[in-house]
Order: sequence, then C-alpha cells, then structure tokens
Amino acid sequence: MTQPDHLPDHLPDRRPDEGATSAELLRLRASIDNIDAALIHLLAERFKCTQQVGELKAREGMPPADPAREEAQIARLRDLADTAGLDPTFAEKFLGFVIAEVIHHHEAIAKS
Repeated sequence: MTQPDHLPDHLPDRRPDEGATSAELLRLRASIDNIDAALIHLLAERFKCTQQVGELKAREGMPPADPAREEAQIARLRDLADTAGLDPTFAEKFLGFVIAEVIHHHEAIAKS
C-alpha cells in the first residue's frame, strides 16, 4: 500500500479503529454542541432576569452592585460545582465574569 504524499512512509494510511473513533468523536462533538447551545439559551434567560433586576434597582435608587448577594452566590455555586464534580475555582471565575457583566449592565441602566 502506498502512502499519500503528506504522510511519512512509517505511518499506516488508517488505524484499524479509525472509523469507530471518528464516529465516537462526531457523537461526542454533537453532544458538546447541544450543551453549548443550551448554555447560551440559559445565559440569555439569566440576562433577561438580571435586566429586570437592573431596571428595578434603577427605579428604586438602589446601587448596581450587591456585594453581599454576590458573595453568597459565589459560595453557593462553588458548593454546587463541587457536588457536580466541576472545579469550584473554575465555577467562581465563570460566575465572576457573569456578575461583572451584570453590574456593567446595571450601571448602564442606572445612567439612562
């Protein structure tokens, strides 16, 4: 069997299980794509709720940030992450990013 020009002679054209591996890879990637889509939709719903919170805070003259709530949420989500087998530090970083974006939105609402 001759090798394509881009493969060295010592490599086989295909591994014996490459078809099964490719099918498994495609299945796993499809699952990841579905989960990513669900995450985006969940984040969109979350931001719809936080938008309403920002509008309420602006009407009531409340500050955009609530450090006590943020601290409690981080602790709660770290516990949830740990229970779910997700790195709590990663969960905290992710939530910190989301909270920062929410506060930014609330500050913009308060200025308008």
